[in-house]
Amino acid sequence: MKVISSIALVLASLLATAPVVMGAPLSFVPEKFNDNEQVRIDVYQKASPAVVTITVGRTAGSGSIIDANGLVLTNAHVVENAPRGRVVVINSEGKEYAGQAIALDRPKDLALVKILSGDRFPTLQLADSHSIRVGQEVYAIGSPFGLSGTFTTGILSRIAADGDLQTDAAINQGNSGGPLLNSRGELIGVNKAILSPDRRGGNVGIGFATNAAAVREFISRSRDRIASASDIARRDPPATVTRQPQQQRSPNNAPNNNNIRLGVSLTPNLLIVGIERNSLAARSGLKPGDRIVAIGRRRIRNIQQFVSFLRTRPNSASLMILRDRRLGLVEIDF
Repeated sequence: MKVISSIALVLASLLATAPVVMGAPLSFVPEKFNDNEQVRIDVYQKASPAVVTITVGRTAGSGSIIDANGLVLTNAHVVENAPRGRVVVINSEGKEYAGQAIALDRPKDLALVKILSGDRFPTLQLADSHSIRVGQEVYAIGSPFGLSGTFTTGILSRIAADGDLQTDAAINQGNSGGPLLNSRGELIGVNKAILSPDRRGGNVGIGFATNAAAVREFISRSRDRIASASDIARRDPPATVTRQPQQQRSPNNAPNNNNIRLGVSLTPNLLIVGIERNSLAARSGLKPGDRIVAIGRRRIRNIQQFVSFLRTRPNSASLMILRDRRLGLVEIDF
């Protein structure tokens, strides 16, 4: 008891003499991840910004941006039924863009989509096909059942005679067109199908991807179409349209200079190629791929006419738009 009492007295003395800093933040040493966890975290952080969701009507798939100018690699079956090849591409931050399918390879289930935007995008690199081995760790990112940015892991289970890759990484509906990655975050394949006894397509651990070698050959064959799409984008760059609100006088008669953004990006011929999230355009129901053809009953043909209309500071507008070959009205209250 005397020993314990002595220790208690020493501790009490130290505490009494120690400086007290009220409100000082506590600092903790961050928890370290094990090696396997850190690899997975690094792969996801490196690759996920370049993985997109592609929607065609009510269906959705995934894709990988492989060029900073907005070239997206996906499956042919994701985009082949898109009217005139028009799709909507949604990036990892939720921003929507109009996209145009420019090349398809149905036997290999590959397609290329050009994002119709002047933005620069993060990209995925293709792996050296000679470095692909059965047994290596693999990683898939996609939008299964609309859950964008979903990350799953597994191993490369088999390489078929035709080069197709088989994996036990979980792949489900919506993963189609997304990347199969190695531990360096490089694309080794394009996820395209699963083997399932369930009619609803449930995953049982057997998924398939078109290998990187076939992807390289497809891109090489499509160079002319890629160049043509890039030339069109350069000649017909999108422009962001904003609207100045009606100026209101404050009590001291100073004008109110706050800007209200319509939040829509248009090509000169009025094709919507981008919608800002939570913008006036988004709340009004406009979508990438829509084309504005009239304001009320007045036909308009170019972006200058649209900007001129906005400069009149209207309180509302009835926009006639062309969507999937059908005309419709979108009402906007400014």
